[in-house]
Amino acid sequence: MNTKPLDFKYYLVGGAVRDKLLKLDVKDRDWVVVGETITAMQNRGFSPVGKTFPVFLHPDTKEEYALARKETKTGEGYNGFDCIADPTISLEEDLLRRDLTINAIAENSDGTYIDPFNGLADLDNKLLRHVSLAFTEDPLRVLRVARFHARFYALGFSVATETLALMQTISLQGELKTLSAERIWQETEKALLTENPEQFFLTLKACGALEILFPEIYNLYGIPQRAEHHPEIDCGIHTMLSLEQAVKLTSDLSHNEKVIVRFATLTHDLGKAITPSAVLPSHRGHEQAGIPLVNHFCKRLKTPKQVQTLALLNCEFHLLAHTAAQLKPATVLKLLKRLDAFRKPEQLTYFLLCSKADSRGRTGFENRHYLQAHYLLACFEACKNVSVKDINPNKNIQGKAIGEELDRIKTHAIKQCKNKFNFHPYE
Repeated sequence: MNTKPLDFKYYLVGGAVRDKLLKLDVKDRDWVVVGETITAMQNRGFSPVGKTFPVFLHPDTKEEYALARKETKTGEGYNGFDCIADPTISLEEDLLRRDLTINAIAENSDGTYIDPFNGLADLDNKLLRHVSLAFTEDPLRVLRVARFHARFYALGFSVATETLALMQTISLQGELKTLSAERIWQETEKALLTENPEQFFLTLKACGALEILFPEIYNLYGIPQRAEHHPEIDCGIHTMLSLEQAVKLTSDLSHNEKVIVRFATLTHDLGKAITPSAVLPSHRGHEQAGIPLVNHFCKRLKTPKQVQTLALLNCEFHLLAHTAAQLKPATVLKLLKRLDAFRKPEQLTYFLLCSKADSRGRTGFENRHYLQAHYLLACFEACKNVSVKDINPNKNIQGKAIGEELDRIKTHAIKQCKNKFNFHPYE
């Protein structure tokens, strides 16, 4: 697209510069404009879109151009700031308000980098480091750093010791409680889409934020399981291992599907956190115990309905998937119905991915073959096309009995499926 040359000072900033330097795909480009006013931008045909500070859309590219600005802390939380944007504010002042040094690098129109806070060195050293002590003024930055750690963990990045200390300070100050459910979920969703979402939760745990923001996950740590089934023993460790497996199993899914499966995997064992200590390390009945915890967790975060639905189903029925070989055919049919598999076959697929991730999310079991998934899918395939045409017309079945006869036919089909599978004990 041909556009007219811009007659003002502007710089590419933020993630676009960072990802370009890391040789990653640059999806969105943001620009900072220095020395201009709102009126001048509008006179050039730029459309204002910012609510709290001046941001404009380029008339041709529709990319965002924001006036250089400073922020002053005036209250609690993410929104407790006054924004000042005027022609006197320099590029360095604008970069100073950013969270991490690797996000505070600008690029001039001639390709020159402006790096007042040594972000280039931190990129080379694979370090997530805060720009200034103003970092502690915005509690959302705790989640952002944890999410960046999850995103760049595979590249070798770590959180600077001094930055982790500031994150601990924010956690202790109590400002994390001011974050809205929408902002928490937004960061969590982005983290779940990374290659290492477990690092998001581990980083939050390291700075004391996990207990505040995700107590249901935090409470799993220190809870033992039977070592013969779970060599890793700790429920929190098992949850993170399962999440790692869920990432591997969902690499080809859409963004929405990844979030649905990975979140359901994350929350499948919440009930183990409230197992009475007298019966540990056994967790009989943890599936039912976890249902209200998952429900409350989803409502508190205001997760999308589809996310909540699979999380609840996976929490309640994941052990039935693992013990599929021992289930009666009638019970398998009930499971398929409860999963709404005949109306929403994709829901069965998601559920079985979660079950496989759970099975493999144990030390030494990472490559275990999960025959149960193949069996339950075969049962579904054998049942999905059963209809009234399959009922013997000589039986003259009417009313409620039609449904019962269809279930009988499906149950028989499931029994035949089971005979074709050579099962070994799950654990």
